[in-house]
Amino acid sequence: MMLRAAAAGFLFALVGLGLAGCMPAHEDLRQWMAEQRRQMVPKVTPVEAPSRYIPLHYSQAAAADPFGPERLTQALRRDSGPISAGAALIAPELIRRREPLEAYPLDAMTLVGSMERGGQRVALVRVNELLYQVRAGNYLGQNYGRVTAITEGEVALREIVQDAASDWVERKAVLQLQEKTR
Repeated sequence: MMLRAAAAGFLFALVGLGLAGCMPAHEDLRQWMAEQRRQMVPKVTPVEAPSRYIPLHYSQAAAADPFGPERLTQALRRDSGPISAGAALIAPELIRRREPLEAYPLDAMTLVGSMERGGQRVALVRVNELLYQVRAGNYLGQNYGRVTAITEGEVALREIVQDAASDWVERKAVLQLQEKTR
């Protein structure tokens, strides 16, 4: 056992000496690298001097006072005026109970079919891998979409959305039958 340990130690020492003898000094490579470092001159573009700040003159006389009496009277006149057609559209929608499919946008729904049940057409709508039965009068989507008609290939809706002037308006939307692609 002792002989084996001594032989292994001798073998390791012999390999270490052999490897140390194989390593060249590379002094010429080190000199070349040092010379290249001395010759390398970085090109730095000078930074421009900062421009002088010239403050702009601000005149409040030309601007409308957001808290002035004219703004207050405009707001009071707008709020006390007759109910607009848009407000009349949205008012009943705000007080009714929400239906489950109003939690999802229309683009998350897929119409997978329709059928007649008790003489009434029923659409089958898939949302999050669950299938729902939808009848005329039910609500779909996040824009107060009420189902107005169901045909074999689509569900027609009446949605209430805000236009560019923030007034509530009706618009038509359609959920069409989707062919299965696999």
